Amino acid sequence: MEYVVEIEVECPYCGEVFPSTADTSQGSHTTVEDCTVCCRPIALRIECDAGEIISVESTRG
Repeated sequence: MEYVVEIEVECPYCGEVFPSTADTSQGSHTTVEDCTVCCRPIALRIECDAGEIISVESTRG
């Protein structure tokens, strides 16, 4: 089973969508990642089960 899953993140600052990955072996979690376009911090709330993404919420970090 693949635990690292590709996700799409929408930046709450510039609106661009870019690919990223999430490690679903941790279960649901929150992390901060910089936008690949405008470099501002994005707080990601990732809800998941092992190998499956349920939802991804991005807010200003």
